[in-house]
Amino acid sequence: MKLMVVGGGGREHALIRMLKKNPEVERIYALPGNGGIAQDAECVNIKATDIDGVARFAAENHIDFAVVAPDDPLAMGCVDRLHALGIPCFGPEARAAEIEASKVFSKRLMQKYGIPTAKCEVFDNAEAALAYVRTTPAPLVVKADGLALGKGVLICKSTREAEEAVKHTMCDHAFGKSGDRVVIEEFLEGPEVSVLAFTDGKAMVPMVSSMDHKRAHDGDTGLNTGGMGTIAPNPFYTADVAERCMREIFLPTMRAMNAEGRTFKGCLYFGLMLTKDGPKVIEYNCRFGDPETQVVLPLLDTDLLTIMRAVEEERLSEVDVRFKGGAACCVILASGGYPEAYEKGKAIDLGGADALADTWVFHSGTAAKDGQLVTSGGRVLGVTATGDTLKTAIDRAYAAARRVHFDGMFMRSDIGKRALEVEGYHG
Repeated sequence: MKLMVVGGGGREHALIRMLKKNPEVERIYALPGNGGIAQDAECVNIKATDIDGVARFAAENHIDFAVVAPDDPLAMGCVDRLHALGIPCFGPEARAAEIEASKVFSKRLMQKYGIPTAKCEVFDNAEAALAYVRTTPAPLVVKADGLALGKGVLICKSTREAEEAVKHTMCDHAFGKSGDRVVIEEFLEGPEVSVLAFTDGKAMVPMVSSMDHKRAHDGDTGLNTGGMGTIAPNPFYTADVAERCMREIFLPTMRAMNAEGRTFKGCLYFGLMLTKDGPKVIEYNCRFGDPETQVVLPLLDTDLLTIMRAVEEERLSEVDVRFKGGAACCVILASGGYPEAYEKGKAIDLGGADALADTWVFHSGTAAKDGQLVTSGGRVLGVTATGDTLKTAIDRAYAAARRVHFDGMFMRSDIGKRALEVEGYHG
């Protein structure tokens, strides 16, 4: 089989690594891929958002199966175009991808179908939004309606911060047209959990839960990022919580999308808050998370391509989706200055980290230049390790991460610390 994976980050690298395991796979193309992905697939210089280029390449190269991974091409209808060419795909069509592409749509969906989430108001006028935050007690959360690279959510501890967030989003257009409309929510408190789930619109199969670390620096300080590391499973996500989420959130979401004529087929991401009133949805994503994918997939014990094909053919219930025991940890190695301005083109020395047992180095922002691997993004590498225990996985991930070097490199030193404390480890 010839596969095509659309995208070029750490998530796509993890997907490609797992897809390669299927003996039927003869060739994998990555559009556009990156410097590290080039070691595992044939990179093609077509942007993920160039829907015409992606469709033309797929047709000309007789692609047998495609995986569309990032949010933008999904929202732009990449899967729709490939389906029109008769190419099987993993990923939702555009009408279903709106569950992430529009926070207003997703909030109204949850309100209509009684899916637990934060109370909110929607505004497309900045003055009205400002009047609301001035008369509503803080803390509040201001969210850009559209896609914003995971950075369009602003947590505001005071009225002044909420005013600044509205102006930043709606008046300064910090997130482009994505911020023309905003959702202003009550602030929820409790442990956060990320759960990715395979679904074909008929069955819902959650994957191992995970815990993301969004802030740039230790102790959950600094600016929000796309994610500085993850661990799996999340110790807050107990069997009882999982059962409740399936009953109150996961299956109701699948049924709601079906009822709206937007059947979701692919990976549906649930960002959850475990509040004192029970689990509530913070956000949906219409695809695998990044870097959640980098800790969840190494724990998958069932062939990934088999699952993806079953999703496309709406026979997911026939597949026994299994996960290994133990745990995984991913530590992101970032460029100095990220998530603000940073330099590119720094030479990368992996130091043999990619050759260690039970360890993977997933490339997020790398490029090849004159035979040398160099940095090309804010999040450069995701170093993942697995182990029988979370402590072992964390120790292995950091041991591997410390072998890597590039100028300006930084990482958080406390990925998984809170999870270890929950498990009773205080060393």
